[in-house]
Amino acid sequence: MSDKIEISVRSLVEYVYNSGSIDTTLQVKNTALTDGIKTHQKVQKKYDPDDRKEVHLTAAINYKDFTFLLEGRCDGVLFQDGVTIDEIKSASRGLSHIDPEGNQVHWAQAKLYGYMYAKEHELKEINVQVTYADVKTDEIKSTRKSFTFEELEAFMFTVLNGYIKFAAITAAFTKEKINSIQQLTFPFESYRKGQRDMAVATYKTILDDKKLFVKAPTGIGKTVSTIFPTVKAIGEEKIQKLVYITAKTITRTVAEETFSLLREKGLRMKVCTITAKDKICFKEETICQKEYCEFANGYYDRINEAILDLYENEDKLDRETIEKYAKKHTVCPFEFSLDAAMLADAIICDYNYVFDPRVTLKRLSGENKNSYALLVDEAHNLVDRAQTMYSASIRKSLFLEVKREFSKRDKSISQSANQVNMFLLNLKKERLSDPYTTQEEPLEELPNLLQQFVEICEEWLPRNSNSEGLDVLLEAYFEANTYLKINKLYDENYITYFERNKSEVIIKLMCMNPSKLLREGTKNYRGTVFFSATLIPGNYYKEMLGGTSEDYTLSLDSPFNRDQLDTTIVNVSTRFKDRDRTSQRIVDVIKERAAHIGGNILIFFPSYQYMALVYGEFTEQFPEVPTIIQSNTMNEGEREEFLQKFQGNHQKGVLGFAVLGGIFSEGIDLKGDRLKGVIVVGVGLPQFNTEQEIIRKYFQSIGKNGYDYAYVYPGISKVLQAGGRLIRTETDTGQLVLIDDRFLTPKYQALLPYEWKDFEVVYGY
Repeated sequence: MSDKIEISVRSLVEYVYNSGSIDTTLQVKNTALTDGIKTHQKVQKKYDPDDRKEVHLTAAINYKDFTFLLEGRCDGVLFQDGVTIDEIKSASRGLSHIDPEGNQVHWAQAKLYGYMYAKEHELKEINVQVTYADVKTDEIKSTRKSFTFEELEAFMFTVLNGYIKFAAITAAFTKEKINSIQQLTFPFESYRKGQRDMAVATYKTILDDKKLFVKAPTGIGKTVSTIFPTVKAIGEEKIQKLVYITAKTITRTVAEETFSLLREKGLRMKVCTITAKDKICFKEETICQKEYCEFANGYYDRINEAILDLYENEDKLDRETIEKYAKKHTVCPFEFSLDAAMLADAIICDYNYVFDPRVTLKRLSGENKNSYALLVDEAHNLVDRAQTMYSASIRKSLFLEVKREFSKRDKSISQSANQVNMFLLNLKKERLSDPYTTQEEPLEELPNLLQQFVEICEEWLPRNSNSEGLDVLLEAYFEANTYLKINKLYDENYITYFERNKSEVIIKLMCMNPSKLLREGTKNYRGTVFFSATLIPGNYYKEMLGGTSEDYTLSLDSPFNRDQLDTTIVNVSTRFKDRDRTSQRIVDVIKERAAHIGGNILIFFPSYQYMALVYGEFTEQFPEVPTIIQSNTMNEGEREEFLQKFQGNHQKGVLGFAVLGGIFSEGIDLKGDRLKGVIVVGVGLPQFNTEQEIIRKYFQSIGKNGYDYAYVYPGISKVLQAGGRLIRTETDTGQLVLIDDRFLTPKYQALLPYEWKDFEVVYGY
């Protein structure tokens, strides 16, 4: 029996015929999906009544020990003057520069559709047509050619021959992968408390095509409890791919280590980590132009060989491996990682690549996404991240700068930028008497001005890639483009926010509630699991992350003995108005607790300013105590140096001063004697400011407790994460000190985890 290989026509022809260089100046137009659909519909409206639109085609072809199952959707089948397959392509920069004979990918796609249709309907000959349509005008350019069935069949075998080597390698590996997964056992001798429940719930979620929201305390082993059952589902061919997303580098590392552990147990899977472009780029500046970057120049001419080499020799496609093969084959490491990810069985990446409309990994929006499972690590972070991802702003000063920069260089750009600038200036004079203003509706006039600016930029940028002033123009272009994208999402979950500061005017489309958009972003995945130690309160996170009453929830207890943790609540006010008055009390608590604990301690504050106040007083009074403090500009080396101070067996120990919600309050493992105490100063409330107050008022207006949604729940999440740094293994012990009288109120008592509730109360400092 021959091996079956399922592949879309588009993927097949792009693999065989893509060529040339990466050049972002030719890609500034990120045409929205809706624009492409509208352009296609514009052409299809000209079809005769008997013509067919959006025709799904399939074909099974036997070739060299394989059965290729091709599938695709052609844009049109026309029936005048014989049968014609029509392949429509959108063009954003007019049609004068387009050579209708020149694009091999477009013609190959159309010819394969012609072959598939002719084969199904037993036609001896068929016409194939490629149609280019301008997205902004009614201009259409079509080229038609006639082929016999034998000609198209010969072409089809030529295409398959260009893919066959890679097909053979991937087919052989797939057999190894399935066999290894079927034999794979859980990588530890036994499950920790709660771990089996989480693994079973994850597997059931995938089978039932649901969402699962899991509160799983630190120490359960959340990562392996979600990855292992998902890998088993791949082995049983319930799904094809696993997408693991998270917000921080450290948690991506934990996922990589989990796959490495499974690899040691015999797993064969291709696992690709996507690293941000600015981190992985080999050049001093991330300028993706063939004239500047040798890794962009001719990228598509070398990428197939690079992918084959990588696929044949590596399973762990992490940053180090991607960089190694990218240098070997002189290809862009970022684009290489994206191409590798689409061939991998598991992808590890940031939230952005799934949800952010500005940088969404378009390859993940493909035809097979409904056979992918999505695992969302540290899901409590996604609420705030989503509010930011689905918001956009426009600054008057930026467009004024473009106007001035291009006044002598290009009048059309200068005039268009000035129209935006003048609109915002008049808005300030006529409507913005207060520094901050909001309204429920979007601005009707601004999108038209921004659209005109974007279109002019798209005409100018490809022809002037080395021009002066390019940086500021691109900044304005992307700001305008993002605003237009977000404006299309605007609904009752948004607020328009105006800020006036001297000559500056800022307009922001603020996403208050991202739940609808997150629900939309996950709807086509075959099972989505949101998990975190701090999904508290559960109903809040389920609602904000797009859950429904039909979705599953799971709340697990800590796997550790309650006696491993001693908790103390100190009855002192840390409210902003009391901080100067009570700072000495905080210093006294830290000194007394440090002497009592006798080891390394992390001390978390709600802000850098508050931390600096207490740190200054503490070090002045106790200069002999070893301390280290987090700065807001730490690079990776400085972060590592900070953590290296936390070694075991110190007689006195080191006191690390850090910020709640920062780089040291999540995802770090300081096991055993490396960390003996955590002190949390305050309840973690977000800073009181205009935007936070807008969020409070919004949720209050829709019947929620606005203060809880804007302040209490985001704050307690940071506290729980910080406290979770303490007990990491079955043998760890430590002391947790919560400094704030609000921790003793019923509201906060209800939000504390069970293992923290056996506490001592300290008064009188």
